[in-house]
Amino acid sequence: MLERFALISAVLSCTLLIQPAAGAASCLSALSASPTGAEQPASASENQPYHFGFKRSVNGQLPSINEEGFKTIVDRYDAVFTGDTSRKELFLTFDNGYENGYTAPILDVLKAKKVPAAFFVTGHYVKDQPELVKRMAAEGHIVGNHSWSHPDMTTLDDGKIKEELDRVKTAASSLTGTDQMRYLRPPRGIFSEHVLRVTKELGYTNVFWSLAYKDWDVNDQKGASYAYQKVIAQLHPGAVLLLHSVSRDNAEALSSIIDEARRQGYEFKTLDELSLKRKAGFGTP
Repeated sequence: MLERFALISAVLSCTLLIQPAAGAASCLSALSASPTGAEQPASASENQPYHFGFKRSVNGQLPSINEEGFKTIVDRYDAVFTGDTSRKELFLTFDNGYENGYTAPILDVLKAKKVPAAFFVTGHYVKDQPELVKRMAAEGHIVGNHSWSHPDMTTLDDGKIKEELDRVKTAASSLTGTDQMRYLRPPRGIFSEHVLRVTKELGYTNVFWSLAYKDWDVNDQKGASYAYQKVIAQLHPGAVLLLHSVSRDNAEALSSIIDEARRQGYEFKTLDELSLKRKAGFGTP
């Protein structure tokens, strides 16, 4: 119970920062792996923490991370912010820190609408909701890594980062029957060049987002209509949508969001499809 409370508190403290922001925390003493396998201190600049934020889309215009101070780092390590912004494609993702009774209804809608999604799960979620994790995989969705204990990974050394991710991967693999876990969403949207470098070396693509709103506070739900308006107002080509599965509003609005997006000519694609297109090469905003 204490573990659940701590995790819920951490998740609810997440600041999705859908306004320009670059973390201003002091430099941290994370470690990076040397070619010989020995750990040496990472540089101060590599340890600079950032809180992911962006200039949101308005009237279909493309969002931007050009002003936050971390675009070159995100690009350098092939992290995902948007998809192909020349095409009306959407990539639907959910963060699953804990279960609040809405993931099954969300899965029902996705199944009925034939829409793929990615679910980023924590260690708590894998332990607490094994049947839902199995269902995600069985119905063709991607199960992504959101870390074991939802820490600020910029405070961890290489070994601790690996442990956080390996524990989720191992636990999820025992449920899904596959060890294919290639996508990571850094907890709380906090990252550094060190984190991106280490996790890329571990085989992960970091997945951020270009469409989000304050949906994670279960005590501040404003209704399905509010969720619908917040999402539809930010639609843009290549959008990576971040929604939280704890939100009642999201669960109730999801069907209408999908219908309206399709009415506007958008198609829902998978992160795997996005990865293939990125390897082929396309422009970014």
